[in-house]
Amino acid sequence: MTLTPALIFDLDGTLVDTAPDLLAALNAVLAQEGRRSVDLADLRHLVGHGARAMLAEAMRRTGEPAPDGSLPRLMDAFVAHYRDHLADESRPFPGVETTLTAFAEKGARMGVLTNKLQELAAPLMAQLDLARFFGAIHGAGRFSHTKPDARVFHHVVDELGGAGSGAIMIGDSTTDVATARAAGVPVVLLSYGYTPDPVETLGADAVIDAFDELPGVIARILGGS
Repeated sequence: MTLTPALIFDLDGTLVDTAPDLLAALNAVLAQEGRRSVDLADLRHLVGHGARAMLAEAMRRTGEPAPDGSLPRLMDAFVAHYRDHLADESRPFPGVETTLTAFAEKGARMGVLTNKLQELAAPLMAQLDLARFFGAIHGAGRFSHTKPDARVFHHVVDELGGAGSGAIMIGDSTTDVATARAAGVPVVLLSYGYTPDPVETLGADAVIDAFDELPGVIARILGGS
């Protein structure tokens, strides 16, 4: 029997609006360093680039750039705070749970591929009761390589049992597009994500505004398989 397509999802900005809790952790570190707080509008575009990029930019915006060698200490403080507040305000985007339920009822094979640390991604998905939908959750740290390296995409697909009748990446950023292209698979982007660039310019096979548009778009791209 041919396996159903493997649906591989990004996390932040695709499945879950994590920006509020990431910002709170960031501001906790800034307060610790005697800096002013930053607004979500200042850094929302950096959410998809990881905590290190967010920290470096926040330090730059609130005074002197982070001193050489200080980012590991700041990262430790950020992760410690964020770990304790993963889902205080983070919530799945509209349509995510109902659409994932519909996919699951049809036997879809689904995985998560994120550059969020594995030690944070897995518990976040569990706390939001989303882990039950996914046969694999791959965050940074599980392997030495991360998105957009094609190897990590193939690791997730292999954990789901292989490509079967196809595989597709669903995300919100240029990193997700680059990952898909490196892996030789199509990619769908959500327009509500965290990319600073117009999502229509990133070269995806399709761009949608709502998560519940995914079933029809995926069926069209993969030939209805």
